[in-house]
Amino acid sequence: MINSIKITIGNEVLYGALYETPTALAITEALPVETSVHVWGGEIYFEISAQAVLESDAQAEVAVGDLAYWPTMPTFCIFFGPTPASHDGTPVAASAVNVFGRLEEVDLEQLRSVRDGETIRVETN
Repeated sequence: MINSIKITIGNEVLYGALYETPTALAITEALPVETSVHVWGGEIYFEISAQAVLESDAQAEVAVGDLAYWPTMPTFCIFFGPTPASHDGTPVAASAVNVFGRLEEVDLEQLRSVRDGETIRVETN
């Protein structure tokens, strides 16, 4: 792990650990960021100015708690459950993403309470 981040959504605070990847470095360099979120099933996502290419191990099927980067928009994604692209209980992104870290703790109730348009702040911890 190269860094940890603090994610604040409303009054809720989450912490994430980042892997040693080019995408994690690009994300760290783009922080802090404060913007509004979108919710797509079990995914919270928001635009970020980080620039990274799709890595060789990019995948659409991810795990609950994964932090990922979708270079198409580009967006920072937090997965906590099935999305409209899922066929079972596994989170699936709209297309391949770079998984660059994980939430240190996954509080499903906390994540399910997040609504479109809420403000999120992500910063190094």
